[in-house]
Amino acid sequence: MAVYRRGRTFWFEFVLGGSRVRESAKTSSKTIAREAERARRRELERALNGLAKRERPPLFRLAAEQWFASKTALTPLGRAYYRQYLGKLSREFGGRLVSDITADDIAALQRKRQGEGLSGRQINCEVATLRAILKHYGLWGGIGHRVKMLRERSDTGRALSLEDERKLLDAIGQSASPALYPFFILSLDAGLRPAETRALRRCDLSLRWRDGAIEEGEIVVGRSKTEAGTGRVIPLTRRAAAALTLWLARFPEAGPDAYLFPFHRVGFAGNGRKPHLWGIDLGRPMGAYSYKRAFDTARRKAGVDCRLYDARHTFVTRLAENPRVSEETIRQLAGHVSPRMLARYAHIRAQARRDAIAALERPQGADFASGSPQNPPQSGAIETEPRFAIPEKALN
Repeated sequence: MAVYRRGRTFWFEFVLGGSRVRESAKTSSKTIAREAERARRRELERALNGLAKRERPPLFRLAAEQWFASKTALTPLGRAYYRQYLGKLSREFGGRLVSDITADDIAALQRKRQGEGLSGRQINCEVATLRAILKHYGLWGGIGHRVKMLRERSDTGRALSLEDERKLLDAIGQSASPALYPFFILSLDAGLRPAETRALRRCDLSLRWRDGAIEEGEIVVGRSKTEAGTGRVIPLTRRAAAALTLWLARFPEAGPDAYLFPFHRVGFAGNGRKPHLWGIDLGRPMGAYSYKRAFDTARRKAGVDCRLYDARHTFVTRLAENPRVSEETIRQLAGHVSPRMLARYAHIRAQARRDAIAALERPQGADFASGSPQNPPQSGAIETEPRFAIPEKALN
């Protein structure tokens, strides 16, 4: 055992278990160097004899935050994705040690979420987040073989028929939420995912106005869950332009960085109980639950069994049913990156298939049948004429 000076710093050296240990004490004090040498020797002796002090596992709430902090490469949407599940998991396990969570606890969580009416995919996403946290602490290996993910729906949604679309728009027009109509139209006529619509800011719109109304314009998708979806440019249909004209008029003071659908609350005024917006925060996006609740109410009133995401399926399907629209154009508008993803969303209807086969029996050069409501004649990639008038309540 020896303590010696090297330059201005003291080092120590000793032999333990047949190995020579030589380290810097990182001090210019010989007394402190001797204490550091004794502490280091004792530490190694305890480890050599299996007496090293084991760290107490943290509480789950702290463990989840530490895991989340280690995810430095997440996109804003990715951070929002994990945040929602971390909140739910912390409410379930926040006061327990992360090492105390068992496979039985996870199975109980799955049963609880099923009782709340959540889908298999939603539950699996929450369990996958929990799995990532436990893996981070080396705790998944002992229980992972006993955890079974739930079965998810194999279908990807459906395209709305023209009749279902009419019913939905009628019900949405009577909704107490003024935001629901333009929000739904951007999914139906522009194929935006709900998260993409909520993330839009005024600067993401390129609009040309005429006589106080949007004559034409484009949307540049600023945030998307896929690389191909980010930055894509989508022209507005006339129906979307009309809906946005009325919606934007509600926020005359909004600047270019304001959210297109800002956070707000809905109240009712007057004997007619007309809805009005209050508590507006232009620098904060609209809450997800507000439009989800409003849409669920509207679809039940309309008697249409669908999801809001089915409006996007409808957009892609109608493009795919048009023989003049190439697959590459669909990818550019919808943000898909592969033929497999295109096939997942493009639910080509039976009538469109019959039209394609019928075309083989016509003389060369003949076009597809134009009488099908699913395959109307178009001059461009997107229909530009609105099918229905703007709901009266959207004008209020």
